[in-house]
Amino acid sequence: MGQDIKGKIAYITGASSGIGRSTVLELAKEGVNVGLIARSEIKLLEVAEEAKSLGVKASIAVADISSMEEVEQAIETLQKNLGIADILINNAGIGLRGSFLETDPADWKHTFEVNVFGTYHVTRAVLPQMIAKNQGDIINISSSSGLKGTAGSTSYSASKFAIQGMTEALMQEVRRNNIRVFTLNPSLVATELAFGDKLDEQDREKFMQPEDLAEYMVAQLKLHPRIFIKQSLQWATNPF
Repeated sequence: MGQDIKGKIAYITGASSGIGRSTVLELAKEGVNVGLIARSEIKLLEVAEEAKSLGVKASIAVADISSMEEVEQAIETLQKNLGIADILINNAGIGLRGSFLETDPADWKHTFEVNVFGTYHVTRAVLPQMIAKNQGDIINISSSSGLKGTAGSTSYSASKFAIQGMTEALMQEVRRNNIRVFTLNPSLVATELAFGDKLDEQDREKFMQPEDLAEYMVAQLKLHPRIFIKQSLQWATNPF
């Protein structure tokens, strides 16, 4: 038998759209109370209302996760409104394409500030409470680009490779505290991050959808607390 996650509290970054939004709603369907973090208050409010309509508590906090100060304020808000997190899903991230020499150094650096330092900031703010409770789940959304580099994605790929190393090391540190740290590595997912304004033109049967990853995460979280899948790679079956 696995575990029931109903009544748990989850914080999700990048919760206003894409994978984050789908994850919020999938968790809400399971009876999980949700704390939403993103930069757009309007979108966050919309997703929070959808979650509440499914019968759970939802709270929002606007923050740019590249700022430790904003993250600390956001986590404090969510803890006050919902309680301490049982689950943290580090989903927020940005993409950047362009050859190594054509990419502006400031943009290259910013990818790390969001994807790597952002994940670090949120995890650092949440982890002490999980350690105190001697229980927790942390899911970091990386990418297949974090396992294999591709031309034109040096900053994005490097940032996602960094997530692998950080997750692996943290996983080894906190296993003794009954905290499970997972990494998901999806290939192309049908989101605005991947397709921009051409998203609606894509065949839903050909590409992974955000809800597919959300369902997968729920399945992982329901595993018995004694087991977890530290790293997994998700592929579309037939995108051709």
